[in-house]
Amino acid sequence: MIEQKIAAADEAALKPCLGGRSFEQCWEQYEADGYVIFPGIMTADEVERQRAALRPFIEADVRGRNVFEGVQSNRIYAMLGKNPIFADLVTHPLQLAFAERELGRSCLLSACLAINLHPGETVQPWHMDDEHCRQPLPRKALGVSSFWAIDPMTEDNGATEVIPGSHLWSKVELNGANSLAHFSTKEDGGQDEDPGAHPDAVKAIMPAGSLMIAKGNLWHRGGANRSDSPRLIVTPQYCPGWMRPLETMLLAVPPDKAAALPKRVQELLGYSIHEPFMGYVDGMHPARVLG
Repeated sequence: MIEQKIAAADEAALKPCLGGRSFEQCWEQYEADGYVIFPGIMTADEVERQRAALRPFIEADVRGRNVFEGVQSNRIYAMLGKNPIFADLVTHPLQLAFAERELGRSCLLSACLAINLHPGETVQPWHMDDEHCRQPLPRKALGVSSFWAIDPMTEDNGATEVIPGSHLWSKVELNGANSLAHFSTKEDGGQDEDPGAHPDAVKAIMPAGSLMIAKGNLWHRGGANRSDSPRLIVTPQYCPGWMRPLETMLLAVPPDKAAALPKRVQELLGYSIHEPFMGYVDGMHPARVLG
C-alpha cells in the first residue's frame, strides 16, 4: 500500500481541527503512539444532531449479547442504513486524511457503530480492531479506527483505554486479551475485577465533540463505567480496498438509501474500485447499479 500524502490545500482546510499543530506533526504522533486525539472539533449543535439521530435506537435499550459487546451496553449497527446524518462522521475530512494516507484512497468503511455504555458496565477485553485479519505481528496497520465522543469521555464513565506504542509490538500474551470465549458468555468478574490491568494503559479522556484516531493494530478496550450516567461514542472504522469489511455494508445500507448518500460515502460502502478492477459488477464499475 502506498501512503497518500495530504495536499497543502487540504491541510489548510483541516487547520481549524489541528489545535495549532501541522498535519505532519499529528501524523508523527499517530505513528509513534498509535493514536492521536483532537479535542472538541464538533460543535455542540453538531453533537446534539448526532445524539438525536441515535436516541430512538438507544431508547430501545437492546443490550450486548456477550462480554465483548458489553452486557450493560447498547450497540447500534448499520448506522448509514438508519439515518444519513451519520455520513457527516464517516466522511469527516480529518479522519479520512488519516485513513487514506494509511490505507490508500480506495479504502472502505469496515464498520460504523455507536456504543452506549450504561453505569455498571465492566472493562472490555483488550483487542485490536484489525486482529481478525490474522496476519503476523509486528506489521503495518490494516485498519484505522475513529472514536467520536458524543458524551464526554471521563476518568469514571468508561473512557476508551489504549496502550501507547502497542501497535509496534510483536505477538504477546496480554492479560485480559480478547478470546473466542468472550463472544459466547455474558459472565464477567464485575467492576471490582480487572484481569487486564496494564501499567502503561492510558484513558482517552476528552470532551464531547472530540475525535480520537487510532491504528487498527493498537491494543485498546472500553473502560468500566463507574459513573451514574451513560457514555456514548460513534466509531467509524476503515480497511484497505482489497480487504473484506467487518460489516457487509452493501447489505447494511440498501441500494435505494445508498443512492441518496454523497458519492464519497458510496465509495466507502463499496461502490468503488480497488485498482485495477477489484469490486466490479458484471464487468463494470459497481456505482452503475445506483443509476
